[in-house]
Amino acid sequence: MQQAAGDDGKIFILNILPIPPPSLAVILCAIHFVKRCLEVLFLHVFSGRTNCWSPILISTIYTYGAILVAYAGDGNGDSNITIPTTSITPQNIIGTVVFVIGIAGIFYHHCLLAFLCRSSPTYTQNAKAKYVPPKPKGGLFSYIAAPHYLFELIGWLGIAIVSNQMNVFFLLTSMSSYLSGWRAAQNEFNQRKFDAKDWPFERTNLIPFVY
Repeated sequence: MQQAAGDDGKIFILNILPIPPPSLAVILCAIHFVKRCLEVLFLHVFSGRTNCWSPILISTIYTYGAILVAYAGDGNGDSNITIPTTSITPQNIIGTVVFVIGIAGIFYHHCLLAFLCRSSPTYTQNAKAKYVPPKPKGGLFSYIAAPHYLFELIGWLGIAIVSNQMNVFFLLTSMSSYLSGWRAAQNEFNQRKFDAKDWPFERTNLIPFVY
């Protein structure tokens, strides 16, 4: 990778694209994706296969989101200013706390799902073709179809708060729309798959008692 320094001290990639300065938003974003990769490798249980285009599309969207956070994450509109982005301010504290709540909630509900899947009578390491995912339960699964998606959005809200950029809030809005529609479809599927006792019709999609 060719890098060069400009007259103002900025570092450029291929003499065109400036490398964004370090920021708290970038750090939180990196933590989020490292956690996600580790969960995929060591925690998640997969019940089937998917076509290649779905993960490519999702990965592209999240890559775009990470790049947007990196270049908008200094919160000042001036890439030369890096100190305020990692300093202790009320905004950074609130955003970080919201982010920690988000990733903690994701991890907790992912652990619940992984435990339920590995405890399922149909699950074995050598016969996954016969594996039937069990009914999600525990935590906020008693109230909504996808609490891990709710906490995903909470985590990104924390990133948006510390970034102090409307572009990242627009990214959060886009994610909210995408995940809301996906979970609505999943909730309808679960209502057909499980009986009303195991999956009540009043269970909401993403926000308890609201949606």
